[in-house]
Amino acid sequence: MLTLDLVKEHLRVDLDDEDALITAYMAAVRAPLEDYCDDDIENLAPEIVTAAALLLIGDLYAPKEAQSDRQLHGNETVNRLLSLQRKLSV
Repeated sequence: MLTLDLVKEHLRVDLDDEDALITAYMAAVRAPLEDYCDDDIENLAPEIVTAAALLLIGDLYAPKEAQSDRQLHGNETVNRLLSLQRKLSV
C-alpha cells in the first residue's frame, strides 16, 4: 500500500535525509486509521486508506513543531475518506 517513494513524492521530498522520520510517520498513522475504522488496515479499501494515510503523514510532516499558536483540528478530508470504511458498533 504505502511505500517510502510514494510518501516522499506526496511530500515533495527529493533527498534521503529525512527517510527515517518519514518511515516513522508511516508506521505512526496505522494505529489511528485502524482505530477510527475499528478494523485491521488490510480489511479496508486500499486506495482510500492510502489517500487518508498520505494526508495524515502530510499533517505530521508539515508543521514539524510540538507547539502551535493556533487551535488544531482534525483532518476533515481524512474523516470523509474513512467514513465508509468505519465499522459502527450497535
